[in-house]
Amino acid sequence: MSPADPEDQPRPAATDPDVTGGEGSALPGVLGMIDIAIARTEAVMLAAGVLLMALNTISNVIGRFVFQSSLFFSEELNRILIVLITFAGISYAARHGRHIRMSAIYDALPAPARKILMVAISIITAILMFALCYYSVSYIVTLASRGRVLPSLQIPVWVIYLWVPVGFFMTGAQYALTAVKNLLDKDIYLSTSVLEGYDDTETEI
Repeated sequence: MSPADPEDQPRPAATDPDVTGGEGSALPGVLGMIDIAIARTEAVMLAAGVLLMALNTISNVIGRFVFQSSLFFSEELNRILIVLITFAGISYAARHGRHIRMSAIYDALPAPARKILMVAISIITAILMFALCYYSVSYIVTLASRGRVLPSLQIPVWVIYLWVPVGFFMTGAQYALTAVKNLLDKDIYLSTSVLEGYDDTETEI
């Protein structure tokens, strides 16, 4: 199979909202509801973050060059939005199977072994994400106890990092749901809605 073969690429599942044009989940029942809730939260966080950052940056440029006075809080607001976009983005990337993977050994395995390994990877990554969520909450509590505030906005510094545990939690949940999806389905899934792009059937030459 040549490297350029489209079968080498991750494939969206038939129930992926991007394919069906609607909103849905590849998981049944309560798990599907959780999956949809995470997707909606990601969409709101990413859309709000990107739009607010663009509005803030454009307003600052106009103020600087037209009115000779930039927005005094622009840099601090962008810092908050960058954190928001980054940690919502890791969950979004996990949902669409877009995280960088070290797959040299994985690629050489037969389908049954790849499936087992994918479940193990998903579970271990989920545990790691939940652990990082816990430690990030501890860090925020420590910051809050110090009482520091941002110089311009005059809001507590810990507010900047509120999105960190949210992003880690959603990413952990996404990997946990991926493990469940692989246990329930005969195919191999990189995420709840993205099929692995390998085809083990022989092709004619």
